[in-house]
Amino acid sequence: MEISSTKIKQLAEMIPATNVYDVADVSALTFAKRLSDRHSNQVWLKREDQQSVFSFKLRGAYNKISNLSKEQLQAGVIAASAGNHAQGVALAAQRLKINAQIVMPTTTPRIKVESVRAMGAEVVLYGDNYDEACGHALELVATSAQTFIHPYDDMAVMAGQGTVAKEILEQFESDIDAVFIPVGGGGLIAGMSAWIRTHSPKTKIIGVEPADAPTLHAAMAAQERVILEQVGIFADGVAVKQIGENTFDVARETVDEVILVSIDEMCAAIHDIFDDTRVLSEPAGALAVAGMKKYITRENCKKQNLVAVNSGANVNFDRLRHVVERSEVGEGREGLFAVTIPEEKGSFLRFCSIIGRCSISEFNYRYSKASEAHIFLGVKFEHAQTEKIAMIERLADNGYAVVDISDNEMAKLHLRHLVGGHSPELEDEFLVRFEFPERPGALLQFLEGMGSRWNISLFHYRNHGSAYGRVLVAAQVAAQDRDAFRVFLDDLGYRYYEESDNPAYSLFLR
Repeated sequence: MEISSTKIKQLAEMIPATNVYDVADVSALTFAKRLSDRHSNQVWLKREDQQSVFSFKLRGAYNKISNLSKEQLQAGVIAASAGNHAQGVALAAQRLKINAQIVMPTTTPRIKVESVRAMGAEVVLYGDNYDEACGHALELVATSAQTFIHPYDDMAVMAGQGTVAKEILEQFESDIDAVFIPVGGGGLIAGMSAWIRTHSPKTKIIGVEPADAPTLHAAMAAQERVILEQVGIFADGVAVKQIGENTFDVARETVDEVILVSIDEMCAAIHDIFDDTRVLSEPAGALAVAGMKKYITRENCKKQNLVAVNSGANVNFDRLRHVVERSEVGEGREGLFAVTIPEEKGSFLRFCSIIGRCSISEFNYRYSKASEAHIFLGVKFEHAQTEKIAMIERLADNGYAVVDISDNEMAKLHLRHLVGGHSPELEDEFLVRFEFPERPGALLQFLEGMGSRWNISLFHYRNHGSAYGRVLVAAQVAAQDRDAFRVFLDDLGYRYYEESDNPAYSLFLR
């Protein structure tokens, strides 16, 4: 790939001149033996989780702030961040003995907020996401002499992040076939790719993003920056609606491709990183490994030297239950099925004997009606695809109706935890799945909005230790009121999904 952009050349010249090592360490390039053996390639992890703030973000923040003028330093700095950039700015301000004000979304994990405050920065909690926090920070900057420190779309910040790539090429003696880099606003991939493309032009540069926050993927497809209507927040460190202007100018010329991964695939990657390093990566930090695994499967490559950047380890402890729950499905080591069996003597025993001596992770039996019953079945597999297909075929051959719900979001989030069953006396039931911000009053606002217009017939809520709560609600809504109910849902402003036609709902709850 030919280098033509002046920004790429400028970054490649700026990176060796940075002073990031006033605060950053040269992080290890760790050989991941388990991943390597399992995937028949030489896998290496660039361990940015080893930094003092457990993320690469201190590199760019310090490089930017330390190069401000004396007058700018005296006036202090302000930043907006969901966490890791905030910690980098706070650390830089602490080392340089200047004032820092950080605007963070109200949904930011507590561990990140407390870390920023512990370093002496003033924290302002505002908005439900990065974009709202950033808008407020810019309003504060407009009425003060403070300098705004952008988390990614700044050349000095990008150059600081680029030192990660410089270290990798210095640490690795052989040729590197591909480097996998997580993408949010693009500061890390822009800085790293400028250096790699200049000094190791044959190395593939592959960005990795969540499927529900594809900022760079969408921009490269459109050949211009696009604003996403909404982004998922599970990987809060990369929950950005638009790629940066400067970062996109660089990435569009240097990045070979962008791979999208699911929440389950991120959870599986967190598990993989833990198995090799005993470190718990945050979801955004595990993106690169998730993308690398997907790339290996797609390309069927063998014996290649592959490097994945573990970009951070700032994860709330209470989020781990969700990670563990989803990692088995994400790795393909668990299948979820809805199976219909006859409601008659001996049928349950017969069904269990047909399943055989497999490892059961979930087994929920619900009476349906006099003629049949439905079973929610979770099975763990060693060789996911072949064993899952064999299980479905074995059950079908024995006359059972089987629905594979391994990829059914409602089933994974709610159904497997619900206690209850069918309610045949209910009429006009309308099922909706919600996400709304975990902030004081959010649930009350939702219930007050519903008022007494519609009767709630089912309500299930789960907090996964993340920024958003998950809610499953059923209400009795007559056919002529459906349009009015949808207007009410739109006016609430929360992301929602209609689930009345979900087959899992029909089998277990309707």
